[in-house]
Amino acid sequence: MRTQWGRTLKNMAPGVVLAVGLSMMAQRPAETQGGPIPRTSWDKKPDLNGIWQALNTADWDLETHAGGPSPVFVTGVWGARLPGQSVVEGGTIPYKPEALAKREENRKNALPGKPGRNEAADPELNCFLPGIPRAAYLPHPFQIIQSPNRMWMVYEYSYARREIFMNGKKEAPIDSWMGWSNARWESDTLVIDVTGLNDQSWFDRAGNYHSDALHVIERYSLIDKDHLNYEATIEDPKVFTRPWKISMPLYRRVEKNAQLLPFRCAEYVEEFFYTDLLAK
Repeated sequence: MRTQWGRTLKNMAPGVVLAVGLSMMAQRPAETQGGPIPRTSWDKKPDLNGIWQALNTADWDLETHAGGPSPVFVTGVWGARLPGQSVVEGGTIPYKPEALAKREENRKNALPGKPGRNEAADPELNCFLPGIPRAAYLPHPFQIIQSPNRMWMVYEYSYARREIFMNGKKEAPIDSWMGWSNARWESDTLVIDVTGLNDQSWFDRAGNYHSDALHVIERYSLIDKDHLNYEATIEDPKVFTRPWKISMPLYRRVEKNAQLLPFRCAEYVEEFFYTDLLAK
């Protein structure tokens, strides 16, 4: 049987052999890519503990965008905008016409022409907290800490963090940058219902934004032990014509001694943010 299969491959064109090989690889179970899904000792749910990171350009723009030179200064390719594909289901965000005009205004103001306090600029530029869902796809890692009754997500960017309440519906005492997170398991998918979000964050550097009516439902599903599928359904009737969804893979940081490192965001922007005061 093996000899017959070997003769068959030998008689195939090289391109056909490659196609057959790729097809066989694609049919392997997903868990062989990164190992079986780890599970917790207390409830046998997927164990999400670890450090994760998005490897895409969604923080530049959730929608498809071209590459471009640095918007700040001319230094070759340092700081250049990377091209990227849309992570939005259907490709484009369903803005209301008047809200789309506001998005275009945000794009013009995203990077001010001079240093100094400018709250019309991209909140990330000013080191404000990223909000949800943007925290998941910033170009910084974040850590998930899982326990039986609560979870925490700690982000390298600007010391942002979230406390996530499991199986206990609670309301946000006030609106905030990172909102209020209630979670539950749907089979092997962690579903987080995020409310109580203020209107001060953007979704990306391209000016995509929301109002204080934002409601986000996140879904975290392990593909294998090192790959996590992230989805966020976004609802905001003040800005969008309908709910819409983004999705992307998140990757476990597997290098030895992986950890979140200090990123003193607030200190890094002091000179930029308080230029007028420092000049005096």
